[in-house]
Amino acid sequence: METTDRVTTGCLDFARHDNVFQMTKREKNLWQGIDPGAQNALTPRDYRTASFAQELAQRGVDAGQLVVADKSEPEIKEAWIPGVEIFGRKIHPQRHRGCFGEFVRRDEGILAQIGLWPKQWSAARMFAFTAKGFHVHPPSVPEGSAAADWLRRLFVDEPENYSLRRYDDEQWDVMFFLQGRVEMILCDTRAGLPRRVMRFFIDGDNHRGNNNVGVVIPAGVAHAIRAEGGEDVIMVYGTSTIFHPKFEGRIASDVESAELPESWHKFLDQSGK
Repeated sequence: METTDRVTTGCLDFARHDNVFQMTKREKNLWQGIDPGAQNALTPRDYRTASFAQELAQRGVDAGQLVVADKSEPEIKEAWIPGVEIFGRKIHPQRHRGCFGEFVRRDEGILAQIGLWPKQWSAARMFAFTAKGFHVHPPSVPEGSAAADWLRRLFVDEPENYSLRRYDDEQWDVMFFLQGRVEMILCDTRAGLPRRVMRFFIDGDNHRGNNNVGVVIPAGVAHAIRAEGGEDVIMVYGTSTIFHPKFEGRIASDVESAELPESWHKFLDQSGK
């Protein structure tokens, strides 16, 4: 049996029939001044409110919402990628000079709690309208252990036994943003764990507010970053290991490539003949 619900928007109010949008008589009268071809192409924007878990996985939420989210609440726990940490940062204005903000303290806060302190710190700039990722780093599995069993032990059976984590043998990232605004997407690709997606928006220090955060990303969680708006992004990130090229896995990262125009390729191919 066909199910129907209403999609109410500021511009269009169509009946939704199993993902096929059909106009009511009233709507047809409203749009009668548009030619039939354009009418058939009309689609409404969906303004319905989804659950927090759906918003987190699909449209994205403000990072500040994740800082205060109660991860013991069933809906949040089900949607949250195990091992990911998102913590707030206070950015202080310094009048006539700029602003000041701490990243993290070794012996306090979330990094002290989980026993992680980066061995290497790096900085990166992303030009406006660019993106990077997906990047993923391989989890380290002890010899003789099955990967799925080991990862379930770490993040499902004993999630607070931080001494089990192999920070020295796998790359975890701790990221901070000093300038610009970004969209971050995380996708859990670890063996034995459900595939979850977290999509959220972070503000750099030059946009003081609740969305100034630090993010801890475990090995095995694919991550991508997209600059939001027309401002360059400056980020600082720490890694649990020094850089090893073998730890740098890439998935669907063609967004990072600026391909030459086809006409340029043709010219270059001919120029050497």
